Amino acid sequence: MYVAVKGGERAIAAAHSWLGEARRGDPEVAELSVSQIREQLALSVARVMAEGSLYDPDLAALAIKQARGDLVEAVFLIRAYRTTLPRLGYSRPLETARMACMRRISATFKEAPGGQVLGPTFDYTHRLLDFRLAAAAQAGLDAGPLARDSVARHEDDAPVRTPHIAAFLDAEGLLQAEPIAPPDAPAPPDLTREPMQLPPGRALRLQALARGDEGFLLGLAYSTQRGYGRTHAFVGELRVGSVPVEVDIPKLGFAVEVGEVELTECEAVNQFTGSRTAPPQFTRGYGLTLGHNERKAISMSLVDRALRHEELGEDDAAAPAQDAEFVLMHADNIQASGFLEHIKLPHYVDFQAELELGRTLRAEARGGDAAHEAVPGETGS
Repeated sequence: MYVAVKGGERAIAAAHSWLGEARRGDPEVAELSVSQIREQLALSVARVMAEGSLYDPDLAALAIKQARGDLVEAVFLIRAYRTTLPRLGYSRPLETARMACMRRISATFKEAPGGQVLGPTFDYTHRLLDFRLAAAAQAGLDAGPLARDSVARHEDDAPVRTPHIAAFLDAEGLLQAEPIAPPDAPAPPDLTREPMQLPPGRALRLQALARGDEGFLLGLAYSTQRGYGRTHAFVGELRVGSVPVEVDIPKLGFAVEVGEVELTECEAVNQFTGSRTAPPQFTRGYGLTLGHNERKAISMSLVDRALRHEELGEDDAAAPAQDAEFVLMHADNIQASGFLEHIKLPHYVDFQAELELGRTLRAEARGGDAAHEAVPGETGS
Protein backbone atom coordinates (compact mmCIF):
# COMPACT_ATOMS: atom_id res chain seq x y z
CA MET A 1 0.00 0.00 0.00
CA TYR A 2 1.16 3.51 -0.79
CA VAL A 3 1.01 5.06 2.69
CA ALA A 4 3.05 8.08 1.57
CA VAL A 5 0.53 9.22 -1.06
CA LYS A 6 -1.62 12.01 0.37
CA GLY A 7 -4.32 13.96 -1.43
CA GLY A 8 -3.81 12.03 -4.64
CA GLU A 9 -7.21 12.82 -6.13
CA ARG A 10 -6.83 16.57 -5.65
CA ALA A 11 -3.31 16.47 -7.06
CA ILE A 12 -4.44 14.58 -10.15
CA ALA A 13 -7.32 17.01 -10.75
CA ALA A 14 -4.89 19.92 -10.47
CA ALA A 15 -2.50 18.19 -12.89
CA HIS A 16 -5.35 17.80 -15.40
CA SER A 17 -6.20 21.48 -15.08
CA TRP A 18 -2.57 22.46 -15.55
CA LEU A 19 -2.37 20.17 -18.58
CA GLY A 20 -5.29 22.04 -20.15
CA GLU A 21 -3.53 25.35 -19.62
CA ALA A 22 -0.27 24.00 -21.03
CA ARG A 23 -2.12 22.63 -24.06
CA ARG A 24 -3.71 25.99 -24.77
CA GLY A 25 -0.46 27.90 -24.41
CA ASP A 26 -0.31 31.70 -24.54
CA PRO A 27 -3.90 33.02 -24.70
CA GLU A 28 -2.62 35.92 -26.82
CA VAL A 29 -1.84 33.45 -29.62
CA ALA A 30 -4.73 32.19 -31.74
CA GLU A 31 -5.84 28.68 -30.79
CA LEU A 32 -5.02 25.89 -33.24
CA SER A 33 -8.20 24.33 -34.60
CA VAL A 34 -8.81 20.68 -35.42
CA SER A 35 -9.43 21.57 -39.07
CA GLN A 36 -6.08 23.38 -39.24
CA ILE A 37 -4.30 20.32 -37.87
CA ARG A 38 -6.14 18.05 -40.30
CA GLU A 39 -5.28 20.17 -43.35
CA GLN A 40 -1.85 21.54 -42.47
CA LEU A 41 -0.31 18.73 -40.40
CA ALA A 42 -1.59 16.01 -42.71
CA LEU A 43 1.46 13.76 -42.38
CA SER A 44 1.11 13.65 -38.60
CA VAL A 45 -2.58 12.90 -39.03
CA ALA A 46 -1.72 10.06 -41.41
CA ARG A 47 0.71 8.50 -38.93
CA VAL A 48 -1.84 8.61 -36.11
CA MET A 49 -4.48 6.99 -38.32
CA ALA A 50 -2.10 4.25 -39.48
CA GLU A 51 -0.76 3.32 -36.05
CA GLY A 52 -4.17 3.79 -34.44
CA SER A 53 -5.85 1.47 -36.98
CA LEU A 54 -8.68 3.94 -37.58
CA TYR A 55 -9.19 5.97 -40.73
CA ASP A 56 -10.74 9.25 -39.61
CA PRO A 57 -8.70 12.42 -40.27
CA ASP A 58 -10.91 14.56 -38.01
CA LEU A 59 -10.55 12.26 -35.01
CA ALA A 60 -6.81 11.89 -35.60
CA ALA A 61 -6.44 15.68 -35.71
CA LEU A 62 -8.45 15.99 -32.49
CA ALA A 63 -6.22 13.39 -30.83
CA ILE A 64 -3.09 15.30 -31.90
CA LYS A 65 -4.49 18.51 -30.40
CA GLN A 66 -5.49 16.77 -27.18
CA ALA A 67 -2.05 15.13 -26.93
CA ARG A 68 -0.21 18.45 -27.46
CA GLY A 69 1.44 17.01 -30.55
CA ASP A 70 2.67 13.80 -28.92
CA LEU A 71 1.87 11.39 -31.74
CA VAL A 72 2.25 8.21 -29.67
CA GLU A 73 -0.17 9.60 -27.08
CA ALA A 74 -2.51 10.54 -29.94
CA VAL A 75 -2.33 6.97 -31.26
CA PHE A 76 -3.23 5.75 -27.77
CA LEU A 77 -6.29 8.03 -27.72
CA ILE A 78 -7.42 6.80 -31.14
CA ARG A 79 -7.01 3.13 -30.23
CA ALA A 80 -8.91 3.64 -26.98
CA TYR A 81 -11.76 5.33 -28.86
CA ARG A 82 -11.69 2.61 -31.52
CA THR A 83 -12.56 -0.02 -28.94
CA THR A 84 -15.89 1.71 -28.32
CA LEU A 85 -17.02 1.49 -31.95
CA PRO A 86 -19.31 -1.32 -33.14
CA ARG A 87 -18.15 -3.54 -35.99
CA LEU A 88 -20.91 -3.23 -38.59
CA GLY A 89 -19.29 -5.38 -41.25
CA TYR A 90 -16.29 -5.92 -43.47
CA SER A 91 -15.47 -4.31 -46.79
CA ARG A 92 -14.25 -6.12 -49.84
CA PRO A 93 -10.45 -6.33 -50.18
CA LEU A 94 -9.21 -3.00 -51.50
CA GLU A 95 -7.99 -3.05 -55.09
CA THR A 96 -4.98 -0.77 -55.07
CA ALA A 97 -4.73 -1.18 -58.85
CA ARG A 98 -7.72 1.18 -58.91
CA MET A 99 -5.87 3.76 -56.87
CA ALA A 100 -6.24 7.34 -58.06
CA CYS A 101 -2.58 8.26 -57.62
CA MET A 102 -1.46 11.71 -56.58
CA ARG A 103 2.10 10.35 -56.32
CA ARG A 104 3.67 7.37 -58.07
CA ILE A 105 7.38 6.72 -58.53
CA SER A 106 9.61 3.80 -59.39
CA ALA A 107 13.33 3.35 -58.77
CA THR A 108 13.49 0.38 -61.14
CA PHE A 109 12.12 1.77 -64.43
CA LYS A 110 12.88 5.25 -65.71
CA GLU A 111 10.09 5.07 -68.25
CA ALA A 112 7.52 3.48 -66.00
CA PRO A 113 4.32 2.46 -67.77
CA GLY A 114 1.78 5.08 -66.84
CA GLY A 115 4.44 7.67 -66.06
CA GLN A 116 6.21 8.89 -62.95
CA VAL A 117 4.14 11.28 -60.83
CA LEU A 118 6.28 13.24 -58.39
CA GLY A 119 3.35 14.70 -56.47
CA PRO A 120 3.83 16.51 -53.12
CA THR A 121 7.23 15.42 -51.79
CA PHE A 122 10.23 16.63 -49.81
CA ASP A 123 12.54 14.43 -51.91
CA TYR A 124 13.84 17.22 -54.11
CA THR A 125 13.92 20.06 -51.58
CA HIS A 126 17.16 21.41 -50.12
CA ARG A 127 16.13 20.98 -46.46
CA LEU A 128 16.67 24.67 -45.78
CA LEU A 129 14.33 26.53 -43.45
CA ASP A 130 11.87 28.58 -45.50
CA PHE A 131 11.43 31.77 -43.51
CA ARG A 132 8.82 32.94 -46.01
CA LEU A 133 6.39 30.59 -44.28
CA ALA A 134 6.89 32.40 -40.97
CA ALA A 135 6.68 35.82 -42.62
CA ALA A 136 3.49 34.91 -44.46
CA ALA A 137 1.92 33.56 -41.26
CA GLN A 138 2.78 36.74 -39.35
CA ALA A 139 1.31 38.86 -42.11
CA GLY A 140 -1.81 36.69 -42.31
CA LEU A 141 -1.06 35.82 -45.94
CA ASP A 142 -0.97 32.56 -47.85
CA ALA A 143 2.52 31.34 -48.72
CA GLY A 144 1.45 31.09 -52.35
CA PRO A 145 0.19 28.31 -54.61
CA LEU A 146 2.38 25.32 -55.26
CA ALA A 147 3.04 24.15 -58.77
CA ARG A 148 1.41 20.83 -59.59
CA ASP A 149 3.14 18.11 -61.50
CA SER A 150 1.46 18.16 -64.89
CA VAL A 151 1.79 14.38 -65.20
CA ALA A 152 -0.33 13.83 -62.13
CA ARG A 153 -3.65 14.92 -63.55
CA HIS A 154 -5.83 14.79 -66.62
CA GLU A 155 -7.38 17.83 -68.21
CA ASP A 156 -10.46 17.41 -66.02
CA ASP A 157 -8.20 17.58 -62.91
CA ALA A 158 -8.89 13.93 -62.03
CA PRO A 159 -5.96 11.89 -60.68
CA VAL A 160 -4.38 9.36 -63.00
CA ARG A 161 -5.23 5.67 -62.47
CA THR A 162 -2.27 3.44 -63.26
CA PRO A 163 -1.41 -0.30 -63.23
CA HIS A 164 1.13 -1.85 -60.88
CA ILE A 165 4.68 -1.91 -62.22
CA ALA A 166 5.27 -5.34 -60.64
CA ALA A 167 2.85 -6.78 -63.18
CA PHE A 168 5.39 -6.19 -65.93
CA LEU A 169 8.04 -8.19 -64.09
CA ASP A 170 5.43 -10.85 -63.37
CA ALA A 171 4.79 -11.23 -67.09
CA GLU A 172 8.44 -12.25 -67.64
CA GLY A 173 8.52 -14.61 -64.68
CA LEU A 174 11.28 -12.53 -63.08
CA LEU A 175 9.34 -11.79 -59.91
CA GLN A 176 8.30 -14.32 -57.33
CA ALA A 177 4.59 -15.05 -57.70
CA GLU A 178 2.43 -14.27 -54.70
CA PRO A 179 0.49 -17.33 -53.50
CA ILE A 180 -3.28 -17.02 -53.90
CA ALA A 181 -5.40 -18.34 -51.06
CA PRO A 182 -8.07 -20.86 -52.11
CA PRO A 183 -11.71 -19.72 -51.89
CA ASP A 184 -12.37 -21.95 -48.88
CA ALA A 185 -9.34 -20.69 -46.93
CA PRO A 186 -10.17 -19.28 -43.48
CA ALA A 187 -10.15 -15.51 -43.10
CA PRO A 188 -6.90 -14.12 -41.71
CA PRO A 189 -6.97 -13.26 -38.02
CA ASP A 190 -7.90 -9.71 -37.03
CA LEU A 191 -5.12 -8.28 -34.87
CA THR A 192 -7.38 -5.47 -33.64
CA ARG A 193 -9.65 -8.08 -32.00
CA GLU A 194 -7.39 -11.03 -31.29
CA PRO A 195 -3.99 -11.15 -29.57
CA MET A 196 -0.83 -11.90 -31.51
CA GLN A 197 -0.30 -15.62 -32.06
CA LEU A 198 3.18 -17.02 -32.65
CA PRO A 199 4.42 -18.13 -35.06
CA PRO A 200 2.49 -15.62 -37.20
CA GLY A 201 1.54 -16.05 -40.85
CA ARG A 202 2.32 -13.32 -43.32
CA ALA A 203 -1.18 -11.81 -43.14
CA LEU A 204 -0.81 -11.33 -39.39
CA ARG A 205 2.75 -10.03 -39.77
CA LEU A 206 1.61 -7.39 -42.25
CA GLN A 207 -1.16 -6.27 -39.91
CA ALA A 208 1.31 -5.86 -37.06
CA LEU A 209 3.75 -3.97 -39.26
CA ALA A 210 1.02 -1.70 -40.64
CA ARG A 211 0.18 -0.47 -37.13
CA GLY A 212 3.71 -0.69 -35.77
CA ASP A 213 5.76 2.28 -34.68
CA GLU A 214 7.27 4.11 -37.63
CA GLY A 215 10.56 4.84 -35.89
CA PHE A 216 11.03 1.24 -34.77
CA LEU A 217 10.37 -0.09 -38.28
CA LEU A 218 12.63 2.55 -39.79
CA GLY A 219 15.49 1.41 -37.56
CA LEU A 220 14.93 -2.24 -38.46
CA ALA A 221 14.70 -1.44 -42.17
CA TYR A 222 17.91 0.55 -41.97
CA SER A 223 19.61 -2.37 -40.24
CA THR A 224 18.75 -4.66 -43.16
CA GLN A 225 20.32 -2.19 -45.57
CA ARG A 226 23.50 -2.17 -43.49
CA GLY A 227 23.90 -5.93 -43.71
CA TYR A 228 21.86 -7.24 -40.78
CA GLY A 229 19.64 -9.31 -43.05
CA ARG A 230 19.44 -10.44 -46.65
CA THR A 231 17.78 -7.46 -48.30
CA HIS A 232 19.18 -5.41 -51.14
CA ALA A 233 16.01 -3.62 -52.08
CA PHE A 234 14.86 -1.41 -54.91
CA VAL A 235 11.61 0.52 -54.74
CA GLY A 236 9.73 -1.19 -57.51
CA GLU A 237 6.86 1.19 -56.97
CA LEU A 238 5.72 3.68 -54.37
CA ARG A 239 2.27 5.13 -54.78
CA VAL A 240 0.01 7.40 -52.77
CA GLY A 241 -3.62 7.99 -53.57
CA SER A 242 -7.26 7.24 -52.92
CA VAL A 243 -8.87 3.82 -53.21
CA PRO A 244 -12.64 3.18 -53.21
CA VAL A 245 -14.09 1.09 -50.38
CA GLU A 246 -16.89 -1.31 -51.31
CA VAL A 247 -19.21 -3.24 -49.02
CA ASP A 248 -21.45 -6.14 -50.01
CA ILE A 249 -25.10 -5.43 -49.21
CA PRO A 250 -26.88 -8.79 -48.75
CA LYS A 251 -30.35 -7.39 -49.49
CA LEU A 252 -29.15 -5.86 -52.74
CA GLY A 253 -26.97 -8.74 -53.89
CA PHE A 254 -24.11 -6.52 -55.03
CA ALA A 255 -21.40 -4.29 -53.62
CA VAL A 256 -21.87 -0.60 -52.95
CA GLU A 257 -19.08 1.97 -52.80
CA VAL A 258 -19.33 3.61 -49.38
CA GLY A 259 -16.36 5.96 -49.60
CA GLU A 260 -12.64 6.05 -50.23
CA VAL A 261 -9.48 6.02 -48.17
CA GLU A 262 -6.06 7.47 -48.82
CA LEU A 263 -3.31 4.84 -48.81
CA THR A 264 0.43 4.59 -49.31
CA GLU A 265 1.64 1.39 -50.95
CA CYS A 266 5.20 0.22 -51.54
CA GLU A 267 6.41 -2.85 -53.39
CA ALA A 268 10.11 -3.47 -52.87
CA VAL A 269 12.03 -5.66 -55.31
CA ASN A 270 14.86 -7.66 -53.79
CA GLN A 271 17.69 -9.77 -55.16
CA PHE A 272 17.36 -13.53 -54.68
CA THR A 273 19.86 -16.08 -55.93
CA GLY A 274 17.48 -18.99 -55.58
CA SER A 275 17.25 -21.92 -53.22
CA ARG A 276 16.60 -25.66 -53.26
CA THR A 277 12.96 -25.00 -54.12
CA ALA A 278 12.96 -21.69 -56.03
CA PRO A 279 14.83 -20.51 -59.15
CA PRO A 280 16.84 -17.26 -59.24
CA GLN A 281 14.36 -14.38 -59.38
CA PHE A 282 13.43 -11.17 -57.67
CA THR A 283 11.40 -11.36 -54.48
CA ARG A 284 8.94 -8.93 -52.98
CA GLY A 285 8.56 -6.92 -49.84
CA TYR A 286 5.24 -5.21 -49.28
CA GLY A 287 4.07 -2.22 -47.30
CA LEU A 288 0.62 -0.63 -47.08
CA THR A 289 -0.46 2.06 -44.63
CA LEU A 290 -3.35 4.43 -44.14
CA GLY A 291 -2.76 8.01 -45.29
CA HIS A 292 0.32 9.57 -46.85
CA ASN A 293 3.11 7.75 -45.04
CA GLU A 294 5.98 6.93 -47.38
CA ARG A 295 8.75 6.31 -44.86
CA LYS A 296 6.55 3.84 -43.01
CA ALA A 297 5.48 1.98 -46.17
CA ILE A 298 9.05 1.61 -47.42
CA SER A 299 10.30 0.48 -44.01
CA MET A 300 7.45 -2.00 -43.78
CA SER A 301 8.30 -3.47 -47.19
CA LEU A 302 11.96 -4.04 -46.21
CA VAL A 303 11.06 -5.64 -42.89
CA ASP A 304 8.37 -7.77 -44.55
CA ARG A 305 11.00 -9.13 -46.95
CA ALA A 306 13.42 -9.83 -44.10
CA LEU A 307 10.72 -11.79 -42.26
CA ARG A 308 10.08 -14.00 -45.30
CA HIS A 309 13.45 -15.74 -45.01
CA GLU A 310 11.96 -19.05 -43.91
CA GLU A 311 9.47 -19.44 -46.74
CA LEU A 312 12.22 -18.50 -49.21
CA GLY A 313 14.57 -21.18 -47.86
CA GLU A 314 17.17 -18.79 -46.47
CA ASP A 315 18.77 -20.73 -43.64
CA ASP A 316 21.27 -18.19 -42.32
CA ALA A 317 18.75 -15.86 -40.65
CA ALA A 318 20.33 -14.30 -37.58
CA ALA A 319 19.56 -10.57 -37.86
CA PRO A 320 17.03 -8.85 -35.56
CA ALA A 321 14.81 -7.89 -38.51
CA GLN A 322 14.52 -11.58 -39.44
CA ASP A 323 13.24 -12.63 -36.01
CA ALA A 324 9.45 -12.50 -36.23
CA GLU A 325 8.90 -12.73 -32.48
CA PHE A 326 11.41 -9.96 -31.75
CA VAL A 327 10.01 -7.66 -34.44
CA LEU A 328 6.29 -8.15 -33.91
CA MET A 329 6.30 -8.25 -30.12
CA HIS A 330 8.18 -4.95 -29.92
CA ALA A 331 6.77 -2.99 -32.87
CA ASP A 332 3.62 -1.77 -31.13
CA ASN A 333 4.32 1.66 -29.65
CA ILE A 334 1.29 1.57 -27.34
CA GLN A 335 2.42 -1.62 -25.63
CA ALA A 336 5.99 -0.35 -25.54
CA SER A 337 5.17 3.10 -24.15
CA GLY A 338 2.72 1.66 -21.62
CA PHE A 339 5.28 -0.73 -20.20
CA LEU A 340 8.00 1.89 -20.30
CA GLU A 341 6.04 4.75 -18.76
CA HIS A 342 4.45 2.69 -16.01
CA ILE A 343 7.73 2.96 -14.12
CA LYS A 344 6.84 6.63 -13.51
CA LEU A 345 4.01 5.47 -11.25
CA PRO A 346 4.55 4.86 -7.51
CA HIS A 347 6.73 1.85 -6.76
CA TYR A 348 7.45 2.78 -3.18
CA VAL A 349 6.82 -0.62 -1.61
CA ASP A 350 8.83 -2.44 -4.29
CA PHE A 351 11.74 -0.09 -3.89
CA GLN A 352 11.65 -0.31 -0.09
CA ALA A 353 11.96 -4.09 -0.36
CA GLU A 354 14.91 -3.74 -2.76
CA LEU A 355 16.48 -1.14 -0.49
CA GLU A 356 16.26 -3.36 2.58
CA LEU A 357 17.69 -6.28 0.63
CA GLY A 358 20.58 -4.14 -0.54
CA ARG A 359 21.35 -3.01 3.01
CA THR A 360 21.23 -6.57 4.30
CA LEU A 361 23.61 -7.84 1.63
CA ARG A 362 26.04 -4.99 2.27
CA ALA A 363 25.95 -5.67 6.00
CA GLU A 364 26.59 -9.38 5.49
CA ALA A 365 29.51 -8.54 3.23
CA ARG A 366 30.98 -6.36 6.02
CA GLY A 367 30.23 -9.01 8.64
CA GLY A 368 28.07 -6.71 10.72
CA ASP A 369 24.46 -5.65 11.22
CA ALA A 370 22.57 -3.68 8.62
CA ALA A 371 22.85 0.00 9.46
CA HIS A 372 19.68 1.88 8.75
CA GLU A 373 20.35 5.25 7.21
CA ALA A 374 17.53 7.71 6.69
CA VAL A 375 16.52 8.16 3.07
CA PRO A 376 14.59 11.31 2.04
CA GLY A 377 10.92 10.46 1.52
CA GLU A 378 11.21 7.02 3.12
CA THR A 379 8.38 5.99 5.41
CA GLY A 380 8.50 3.79 8.44
CA SER A 381 6.58 0.58 8.81
